[in-house]
Amino acid sequence: MATVKLTLSVDRDTIDLAKTLASENNVSVSRLFKKLINELPRKSKTKDFIFEKYKAEDIPAWIKDLSIKQKIDLPADVNYKDLKYEYLKEKYGL
Repeated sequence: MATVKLTLSVDRDTIDLAKTLASENNVSVSRLFKKLINELPRKSKTKDFIFEKYKAEDIPAWIKDLSIKQKIDLPADVNYKDLKYEYLKEKYGL
């Protein structure tokens, strides 16, 4: 990705602090700024409105039954189509 110049207007103390922080971390002020800007959205607390709406609701038992309760270790050479066929054959009595 190509870089583009950006001019910022800040007080002298902020510039000195940025240079000190960059020097202590062995990076340029530009890289320090980039890192700060890229990490800021991850730290912000944006609300998920759907989660907020339903977070107090109990999860129905039928949904809980859909989740895998334990990891099943299968050999690497398992043919999943054969497993599916065997399952459906047994389920529907074919």
